[in-house]
Amino acid sequence: MGPGGMPGAGRRWAGAVLVTLAVLGPHVARCTEPPEHFLYQFKSECLYTNGTQRVRFLERLIWDQQFAHFDSDLGVYVADTELGEPDAKSWNRQKEWMKYNRGEVNRFCRCNYRVAEQGHAIDRSVKPKVKVSPTKSGAQAHPDTLICSVMGFYPGGIEVKWLKNRQEQTAGVVSTELMQNGDWTFQILVMLEMTPRSGDVYTCQVEHSSLPGPVTVLWEAQADSARSKMLTGVGGFVLGLIFLALGLLVFLRNKKGRPVPQPTGLLS
Repeated sequence: MGPGGMPGAGRRWAGAVLVTLAVLGPHVARCTEPPEHFLYQFKSECLYTNGTQRVRFLERLIWDQQFAHFDSDLGVYVADTELGEPDAKSWNRQKEWMKYNRGEVNRFCRCNYRVAEQGHAIDRSVKPKVKVSPTKSGAQAHPDTLICSVMGFYPGGIEVKWLKNRQEQTAGVVSTELMQNGDWTFQILVMLEMTPRSGDVYTCQVEHSSLPGPVTVLWEAQADSARSKMLTGVGGFVLGLIFLALGLLVFLRNKKGRPVPQPTGLLS
C-alpha cells in the first residue's frame, strides 16, 4: 500500500485510511459460498508517539469483523479469528510482501507525518467563537431554551458547560454531535432547557486547548416589571420627540405667515 492522505493530528495522534473494496483484493479471505452481498475492508493506521520518535503501523483486515491484522511492532500478521489463521500463515511466508509491509513505518507513516507537518495540520490551534441565544416555543412570555453556539475551533476536543448562578447544570442539557465545517474546524451546539426567574444569571462556559483559560458568555433573566419600565421609557421618549417635532413645525409655519412690521416715520 502506497502513501496516502492523512487526517488532522495532535502531538499524539493516529491517522487512518479506510479503503472499502466491493471485490476481494490481494488478500483473499477463504470461504466456499459467499453471500450475495459482502464487504471486504482493510484499514491502515499510523500511531505516533512524540512526533516520529516512535511510530507504529497497523493494517486491519475485516470481513464483517476483523479477522486478521498486521502489527509493525511484531513484524507479522496475527489472526484474530479462526477464519484469519490460514491467511495470516500464508502472508507471513511471503518474504517480499512482509518486507514491503515492514517498510510502511517509514514509507507511509513517517512520510505522511512530514506532509501533514508542512501543511500545519499538526499542532494547529484555532480559538472557538462562543455565542448565547435565547429561544422560546409557543406564546410563552419567557424564553425556555438557551443555545450556546461554539463555532470554528480546532482541534475537536472541547468542553462546554452550562451554569445557573455559578452552579453547573446537568438536567435539561442537550448537545449536538461534534460537527465538521469542512475547513479543518469544528462546531457544536449545547442547549439548556430552563425556567428563568428575575435575576437568574446563566453562563455558557467553554474550555479548549487553544484558550489560556475558560471563556464564559452570560445571559441574565429580566423581570416583567423591568421590561415594562424599559418599554414605557422608550415609548415616552419617542412620543416626546414626535411632539417636539410637531411643535417646531407649527412654530416655523406661524413665523413664516406673520407680516413683517414696517417702520413708522415721525409726523411733522
